[in-house]
Amino acid sequence: MAACAAVAGIAAAAVGADTPPSLRQRADVLRRANATLSQRTDGALLGLYSLDAQLARTQERIAALDAEAARIRSERASVRLRLHLAQRTLRIAERQLALRLHTAYEQGQTDALAVMLGASSIGDAITGLDDLNRAAQLDRRISAQTRRARASLRRIERALDRRDSQIGSLASAARSSLASLQAARRAREEYLASLASQQRMNVRQIDRLDTRASAAVVRSRRVAPLSPPTVSPGRTSSPATVPTQRSRALTVVATGYSLAGTTSVGMPVGWGVVAVDPSVIPLGTRMTIPGYGEGIAADTGSAVQGATIDLWFPTGTQALAWGRRTVTITLH
Repeated sequence: MAACAAVAGIAAAAVGADTPPSLRQRADVLRRANATLSQRTDGALLGLYSLDAQLARTQERIAALDAEAARIRSERASVRLRLHLAQRTLRIAERQLALRLHTAYEQGQTDALAVMLGASSIGDAITGLDDLNRAAQLDRRISAQTRRARASLRRIERALDRRDSQIGSLASAARSSLASLQAARRAREEYLASLASQQRMNVRQIDRLDTRASAAVVRSRRVAPLSPPTVSPGRTSSPATVPTQRSRALTVVATGYSLAGTTSVGMPVGWGVVAVDPSVIPLGTRMTIPGYGEGIAADTGSAVQGATIDLWFPTGTQALAWGRRTVTITLH
């Protein structure tokens, strides 16, 4: 997995670089890797759904082929039974013919001349000839019908054998395809599991990096106790601060607030705690705010976006008195 290897390489190369920007940069790399893994997961899931549909169709085809094979076996058994009965009928007819011939030889009535010579009258001769003719026709008819039935049944049996062989080949191919699809599905499930595992590892690493970055901000830029200046309900004031060569001015919209608790980096709120957009003012940056005093960027907020800051006040009255105003602050 190229994305995972790249993440691992970046993480290894950055070992020891524990500054907040580098830690957050590594966390961002992992977040981008997780976004890539999420896209791959979506693609793998679509492939899995496609495999499930193919598996269902293949299983339905195997069931249909098995049902057809069972029908052919039943029909072939019926044909074989009928063929057996036809052969038995033919054997019976042949035995009856042999018996009649044997009787006719014993009685000397094997042909028409013998019947006429042996008759006592013309009526007896005609009756004997009719009997001999009917017996011969009956024997021939039974024999011919039985032979035709036997030939037809044998043709049907051969056709059923061929169809059974075809069904067997199709069922074998379908089962081979089913095995391949099942193997592909197992591989896809393993791939999804590996993606999910890598995502979980990345999330844990991101949490660790964010925690280390926040701790580094606190360690390197620990807020010194700041004494609030004298504040009247209508205005605030602060002592003048001499800018240094590294200072820079920034015009922002500052809003006053008064809430208890801790900041996003785990520090307790207090005078001088300023909520910022870290992409504009890095966490840990010290600043001077006209009308407020000294502050440090030690908090964030979903509403603090771009060139805006929130200033903490100990009372709601002071926060309302400050309100929302545009000021030019000095970043140190």
